[in-house]
Amino acid sequence: MTTPTLYTIALIPGDGIGREVIPAARRVLEATDLPLDFVELEAGWETFQRTGTALPPETLEALHGCQGALFGAVSSPSHRAPGYASPIMAMRKGLDLFANLRPLVSSPVPGSRPEIDILVVRENTEGLYAKRERLEEGGHTAIAERVITRRASERIARIAFQQARARAARPGARPPLVTVVHKANVLQVSDGLFREAALAVAAEFPDIPVEEQLVDSMLYRLIQEPARYDVLLAPNLYGDILSDAGAALVGGLGLVPSANLGEQFVLAEPVHGSAPDIAGQGVANPVAAIRAAALLLRHLGHEAEAHQIDAAVQAVLEEGPHTPDLGGRAGTEEVAEAIRECVMRNA
Repeated sequence: MTTPTLYTIALIPGDGIGREVIPAARRVLEATDLPLDFVELEAGWETFQRTGTALPPETLEALHGCQGALFGAVSSPSHRAPGYASPIMAMRKGLDLFANLRPLVSSPVPGSRPEIDILVVRENTEGLYAKRERLEEGGHTAIAERVITRRASERIARIAFQQARARAARPGARPPLVTVVHKANVLQVSDGLFREAALAVAAEFPDIPVEEQLVDSMLYRLIQEPARYDVLLAPNLYGDILSDAGAALVGGLGLVPSANLGEQFVLAEPVHGSAPDIAGQGVANPVAAIRAAALLLRHLGHEAEAHQIDAAVQAVLEEGPHTPDLGGRAGTEEVAEAIRECVMRNA
């Protein structure tokens, strides 16, 4: 008797090393006992150059028929490219993936600070990334409008407090703490609204301690005493910057995953970019993408299989093999295969 497909998962490699790490993550997912079906879709800068759109309509349409997706990376031009728009931002908006969760956890690798277990909860749909930009005064003045709404601020705050409560329920967990990150002392209207909405939601969770931190001092304190923090709640741009900076404290971007969550869909991705300097060389670290695959399963309700993958990653990080960014000589395929074999042994 054929086992019915449990989920249909979209694979969107994107650009650069995304084309290497997403197939690696797929093989690890296939090593679990879950009956998964995969559909391969395209998006990214290379897609734009070939077709004139970075997110083809058929890709977005196909995503509506899936339960989740793994996205690799995207190359974004630093110069003006008429007609180009970031596909990951378009998918976040098109699927209403309003929450971005980025865990930062100490790893047994060189450069990782000890006792870090932070979850950055980032609003995912507005702020400066709303991309309301225009030129004025004959092109001599550029204006970017920053959008903060009470609705978006409240729903991302609710996610942060829910996550803090869930994290506190884990065996051996430390006491919860939500740190609301803003710059309301300067941006009194926009960040002021985010702060006000977050603190109003905090009143719904009297069991979860809450504090505030200005974004500039937050970055300083994150570097100085990262083990102190639990859940960081931030608007879009601040959360992006804090999570990338935090990656440097736990072994680098090659280790850090993220999950974009909506009411009905989860899109997981590594935090790293397309890394064109090493693309095609077979040396990209697949761990962030594989950890993203674990996040995907976790948010689809399959904690056991997610833990299985996370444990396999941890074992390989401890024992090797390692890619060059971690001081090793192994390639993408060798590391992914070691993780896959570990998953299968513990299935």
